[in-house]
Amino acid sequence: MTLEQLTILNYKNIVEAELWFSPKVNCLIGNNGMGKTNVLDAIYYLSYCRSFTSSNEHSAAINHDAQFLMLQGRYSRKGSPEEISLSVQRGKRKTVKRNGKDYKRLSEHMGLLPLVMISPLDNDLISGGSEERRRLMDQIISQGNRQYLDALIRYNKALEQRNSMIKNDYRDPLLYETVEQAMSRTATILHQARQQWLEEFSPIFMRYYQAIAGKSEHVRLSYRSHVGELSMQQVFNANRDRDMIMGYTTRGVHRDDIDLWLGDYPMRKTGSQGQCKTYTIALRMAQFEFLKKYTGTTPILLLDDIFDKLDEQRVVSIINVVSNSQDFGQIFITDTNRTHLDEIIAMMSAGYAMFGVENGNITPIASRKEEGKR
Repeated sequence: MTLEQLTILNYKNIVEAELWFSPKVNCLIGNNGMGKTNVLDAIYYLSYCRSFTSSNEHSAAINHDAQFLMLQGRYSRKGSPEEISLSVQRGKRKTVKRNGKDYKRLSEHMGLLPLVMISPLDNDLISGGSEERRRLMDQIISQGNRQYLDALIRYNKALEQRNSMIKNDYRDPLLYETVEQAMSRTATILHQARQQWLEEFSPIFMRYYQAIAGKSEHVRLSYRSHVGELSMQQVFNANRDRDMIMGYTTRGVHRDDIDLWLGDYPMRKTGSQGQCKTYTIALRMAQFEFLKKYTGTTPILLLDDIFDKLDEQRVVSIINVVSNSQDFGQIFITDTNRTHLDEIIAMMSAGYAMFGVENGNITPIASRKEEGKR
């Protein structure tokens, strides 16, 4: 899958842009704060209907001097053209269209345009709360498993209902039984899918980590859940009094987590800046490979300022990984250092386009058409 053209209106500091991309490598160069990441974020928004960098408040992505934003992407997907348009007006819900037609449900869009973004914000996967790592699981599994996405939506709706009942001090056991039965059924689906996913995902992640850091560093992932030996209903029964005191549902698959290990110690406590960055890059590379397999489509790869805080050897290793055009399709890279971009281009015989970004203005500065595979 490739993004051929992107039109941007009033997206953050980009007032207007119409960009045509190479099907292989696209480089954006400029100083910090100029808008490079905003271009990648606009591409991400078209895939996930939300910003990678902003809050869930969609109006936050609108340029300060405007009342709306509009994004339009023209793609080539499995040999067929696709056009996705997305618009947001202040104070209103976003509108997403595929080939000119509105979606009945936004969940129908999930998985259509698989994409992986590697960003400095990924450090939250290590230093942040369990919701960051749970979001990673949900995002990856949902794109290749429609049953999982449906179960996740239904579980979260039932969870909201149960929390509301607790907050309003409802005591009718029949009401709780009805909601909890729905949560238990979907929790089983989520728990089993997450276990299965991590068993397959972990070796892929470890392979990418060693490709970048070498085999002297040992990493692993483990899944932590309140559900397992106990059923979801047993978890509810055991924690009902505590839930009523706390005012919300304290246990369940909505509290699941992934433990990240470096050797025998938690990554967040022992990892250096370079090791943490390598860890998150390996997680995202594994995400890329997993999505490619389960969606049947090669995702777009967005690399936002990934070389910062890495030693030279790790930089070279990453360049070696992403320059393998047989594994990766269309790539977008941002950097303030053109040397890194030139090194990647030199290692790839594929075509490329390079853009300069300054104060939200994006200008083509170099390009090369595809020369064929090495």
